[in-house]
Amino acid sequence: MTTLHAGIVQQPAWADKTRSLEESARGIRTLAAKGVQLVLLQELHATQYFCQTEDTAIFDLAEPLDGPTTQYLAALARELDVVIVGSIFERRAPGLYHNTAVVLDRQKGLIGHYRKMHIPDDPGFYEKFYFTPGDSAAQGGPGFAPIETSVGRLGVLVCWDQWYPEAARLMAMAGAELLLYPTAIGWDPRDETEEQRRQQDAWTVIQRAHAVANGLPVIVANRVGHEADPSAQSEGIEFWGASFIAGPQGEFLAQADGQPTTLDTRIDLSRSEDIRRIWPYLRDRRIDDYAHLTRRYID
Repeated sequence: MTTLHAGIVQQPAWADKTRSLEESARGIRTLAAKGVQLVLLQELHATQYFCQTEDTAIFDLAEPLDGPTTQYLAALARELDVVIVGSIFERRAPGLYHNTAVVLDRQKGLIGHYRKMHIPDDPGFYEKFYFTPGDSAAQGGPGFAPIETSVGRLGVLVCWDQWYPEAARLMAMAGAELLLYPTAIGWDPRDETEEQRRQQDAWTVIQRAHAVANGLPVIVANRVGHEADPSAQSEGIEFWGASFIAGPQGEFLAQADGQPTTLDTRIDLSRSEDIRRIWPYLRDRRIDDYAHLTRRYID
């Protein structure tokens, strides 16, 4: 396959999983009717972003890896003959939970998953309370491993992972043909407009830079809408949307605004080979002098 028709569902979410999943399904059907082969959903799309507060009752939202949300998406993938990358709050074992991307491949169902590796802990984003990092390769886990699908090798990462060039590079080095980032990011409504713009620009630039540095297309899905802080300690989060698809030189192929929408474009996968011949970053990496990258900081 040299040309991939890829799409994104950019949506609000509700506390009611059924309503949120129905909205996802509506977007997936819209894209499938256009001939889209790969659909990316946003991070934790089945519920509102619950990490604004720390509440043990929220763990009741978690599901097994092949639980109801995954089965719902697998049925859609079979019916519509598409590949879907979804997102779940996974209950792996009692007291062990992950922020997990699931990959459903047409008639095959669940063929792979990725457990978010970088876990933030910031005001309004208290994810360390809920999520255990995915198992690293050093621990015998998959680490940053692409998932082989009928539309190509997908380098699936999740939200906070998108700020780390190491994660994108390792996916590229393992043979990923695309980088995908399901995301939930937004502004504090109290921030000044200029600060909000700086935050969004930084988010866009860092991911386009991953495309450039690795010669790979990047697909990014973010949610939209205001979600209140259940604790009423803040004004909540205004999720900015702005989902996009970029080519291997970081060029925009498709870009959304801050409204619910679907987004799709055709990606020429053969361009990665052409770009890497011109800009051979993998060839010129000084791997003999990068040992200090395994250190936290060089004092």
